[in-house]
Amino acid sequence: MHKDPFVFAQLVQFMNRSKFNRMVAKYDGDKYVKSFSCWNQLLTMMFGQLTNRESLRDLIVATEAHSGKLYHLGMGKSVTRSNLSKVNEQRNYRIFEEFAYFMIAQARSKRQTDIFKLGGNVYAFDSTTIDLCLAVFDWAKFRRNKGGVKVHTLYDIEAQVPAFLHITTASVHDSKAMPEIPLEAEAYYIFDRGYNDFANLFRIHTIGACFVVRAKSNLKYRVVSWKRRLPKGVLSDSIIEFTVYKSAKVYPEKLRRVVYQDEVTGVIYTYLTNDLESSALVIANLYKNRWSVELFFKWIKQHLKIKKFWGTSENAVRIQIYCAIITYCLVAIMQHDMRLERSVYEVLQILGISLTDKTHIRDLFDKKNINDVKVLYGSSEPNLFNF
Repeated sequence: MHKDPFVFAQLVQFMNRSKFNRMVAKYDGDKYVKSFSCWNQLLTMMFGQLTNRESLRDLIVATEAHSGKLYHLGMGKSVTRSNLSKVNEQRNYRIFEEFAYFMIAQARSKRQTDIFKLGGNVYAFDSTTIDLCLAVFDWAKFRRNKGGVKVHTLYDIEAQVPAFLHITTASVHDSKAMPEIPLEAEAYYIFDRGYNDFANLFRIHTIGACFVVRAKSNLKYRVVSWKRRLPKGVLSDSIIEFTVYKSAKVYPEKLRRVVYQDEVTGVIYTYLTNDLESSALVIANLYKNRWSVELFFKWIKQHLKIKKFWGTSENAVRIQIYCAIITYCLVAIMQHDMRLERSVYEVLQILGISLTDKTHIRDLFDKKNINDVKVLYGSSEPNLFNF
């Protein structure tokens, strides 16, 4: 008889349950609970993420099909639709938020690299909007007949893992989330045009960090000095100061303005930065790598369940988003620790069809035993998540 536990149970061993239990105790998550604990809830939500369930009913049908295995899978003796719906609505989402940050920290520490050689972490900050039906999610009003939430994400470009998440309704402007960013000295923060908030950019400058932001076309400034010998692709490299009173008041220091033309597309970009030392090509390259956060948003929307929600309350939506991030970080940690020669996308696809098998988890990823899932699924995924 095969003695290996279920694949899902082997995967869960990569998580620190004692850490999760301390977070549950902090918020009294299991107070008066008799059977379906916060741990059971987390594993059930992760099971739904990994098996790509479309709805709460779909998730419950999938668990009922394996009712005899639920205890050994870690999801408790039984999972009912009403019970899962109730706990997602009532239990404090901060339990899952804090555990998501713990998993993020673990994944980042394992994936830490120094690609840019700048002496600090390099982050891209952006948001993605998830559309919701206003008639069902009435708390998430966006426009007159439309609802939605925004996931503002600080993305570690070098580790390829999100470092910080801030969830708001979709009506909140991107720049309003900038004060929530946890700032680090000597780090680099990359922004798109929607983040031309000079008060918040100056806050980054004052702590000894650097930023690169794409400038708006209506920027009013005066050139203080400029460089004459420019590398290929750089059209202008100058030191400027603001001429508009409000901008000059909130950002009283000088800035650097770099104009760069992409040699492939011919598109001209204008950047503002407080980094007065690095070459203009380094500044352009930093902004070019901002696109990795867009790829991350595309990836999680395609392969994790954050576009269709299994609950309608704000608490349930937050729990599902944080469980998706926990799932992603868990798979990334497992892929790193086991030194698998497969992308996270491939790992997710293989796990999704094998969770209830009694096979050693390493045997699942032996390329001698299974064809490449990119061929099986006809996928042409970007190389961003090839850890």
